[in-house]
Amino acid sequence: MVPRFITPDSLLAIWINHSIRYPAWQLQDLYKLLVQAALGSEHAVSDPPSAQRWLERELGEMGAGPDEPIFDPITPDERMIRVHLRSFLAAGCHPQSLLEAFLATATTYHGSREQLASWCSLAIEMCQNGDLPFNAQEAQAFFAEMGENGYPAVHHSPVYQRLYHPAYRVVLRALIEPDEA
Repeated sequence: MVPRFITPDSLLAIWINHSIRYPAWQLQDLYKLLVQAALGSEHAVSDPPSAQRWLERELGEMGAGPDEPIFDPITPDERMIRVHLRSFLAAGCHPQSLLEAFLATATTYHGSREQLASWCSLAIEMCQNGDLPFNAQEAQAFFAEMGENGYPAVHHSPVYQRLYHPAYRVVLRALIEPDEA
């Protein structure tokens, strides 16, 4: 069951915000956002040394990107967030604190595929209502395929990668407060 404070309107606000900031995003990018919100970052961590090398490489290669907030809530309760690397570094925050929060999130947060399925259904409904900029039939087919495959993690779409150069980590907000970063 979805908690009372997670309403279609609050989820929709997050999704519309992303539609405005990333107008060329694709269904795959919406799905990635839903996976991260429902499941956290467990899929992205194979072992701590690999996660550290990945972060160091990304910090060195990320280049310029869009203007983004440091902390970008991806769940209505703001418990799960994307921490945008460019903004994080520009604010003088320390990568080690982010790495620690990322690793702790991966080991302590255990999301729900049922929650993910529920949010996918809600996204389809929002597409049908015209609240999201995707074809409802295409969304239905895409999310059904993802469900049949066990809701796998995916990369951002090539269009999203080319236009927005995503560079972030998904963490529990409580693990990376601004004064600790």
